[in-house]
Amino acid sequence: MKIVKIETHKYWIEWCNWLFVKVITDDGLHGWGEASLHGPIESVERAIHEIGASLIGEDPSGVERHWQRMYHGWRWRGGATLMTALGGLDIALWDLEAKRLDVPLYRLLGGPFRDRLRVYASHWLSDIARPEDAFDGAREVVQRGFRGFKWGPFRADKLREDEAAAIRDAAELMRAAREGAGDDVEIYVECAELLSPRTAVLAAKAFEPYRPAWFEEPIPFENAAAMARLQSEIAVPIATGERLLSRWEFRELIQNGGCKVIQPDIMHAAGITEVRKIATMADTEYLPVAPHNPGGPICNLAAMHLAASIPNFLVLEQMEGERALRDELCTEPVRYEDGHFHLPTGPGLGTDLNLEVLKGRDFRPQKARGSSESLWR
Repeated sequence: MKIVKIETHKYWIEWCNWLFVKVITDDGLHGWGEASLHGPIESVERAIHEIGASLIGEDPSGVERHWQRMYHGWRWRGGATLMTALGGLDIALWDLEAKRLDVPLYRLLGGPFRDRLRVYASHWLSDIARPEDAFDGAREVVQRGFRGFKWGPFRADKLREDEAAAIRDAAELMRAAREGAGDDVEIYVECAELLSPRTAVLAAKAFEPYRPAWFEEPIPFENAAAMARLQSEIAVPIATGERLLSRWEFRELIQNGGCKVIQPDIMHAAGITEVRKIATMADTEYLPVAPHNPGGPICNLAAMHLAASIPNFLVLEQMEGERALRDELCTEPVRYEDGHFHLPTGPGLGTDLNLEVLKGRDFRPQKARGSSESLWR
């Protein structure tokens, strides 16, 4: 069996583009990957074909070997574009190998620790400004069976104008959300790098009575030592890692004690091959893994197979607003029940894609936010 072709397919989905990778062999078998990126997706697409050129004519087996060849094949390596491209190809190779052996992908990763995965509804309460809306939205997510949800109560414009008032308003929204959700539901707070270390301390104290499960990316991710200092000053666990791209970057975060939960993204952190190593590294420090998972159906399934196979899995993000579209795209939709995803049982990732569903959702170039003004001070 030889790889003969690599295809890419990109589509606009509400707020970003989904980019799918299809690795095809000479006997007709194919594997699916995903390399969606909230940003310059055309650069990622081009990188897929440039990096993937080394796979043409090769036997697809030996995914680790292919990963090393693709990663080390370029003098200038790393960065979100190249690592996301590598991640998409890596996922497709794992899918292809598991299909060839006619087993679910998680069997190649050592078999499952669990047959279903706890998930939370991500970005459920978007652009909520009134406490009564936070209350109602939190209650609705519980009625859908979820035992956790993530939302962003902080507003960048308000933080610029009056940070004390912005934190006070956000805490009032959190109070209403906790009241609506009840005591037994986890509320994950998306901070989206909007805070400084000083304002993060103030916000954490204001939020403590409402028991946030974590603060996600409270400050910019680049400085692991600063993140560690912040974690030492607040009781709320920090969750971070979605923008880290390799085991070396996670090593700095973990060794500095920069968080209580790591969140590698299976697309951006170079695929299943690399994220397995990151999860193992975290396990040596007794850190749980909550994969960052805002992508399309292939990203979701790849994260599921990895999460099923590691001992330190905590909870899986899933974009509830896009679940119906993901299900429609998949020939074998993921089964959701009572706040959990059930593992697929078919070979590979467990599904094929029906791209006809996405006709009319043409690719749209994305622009940078364009602001040079710091969001924090």
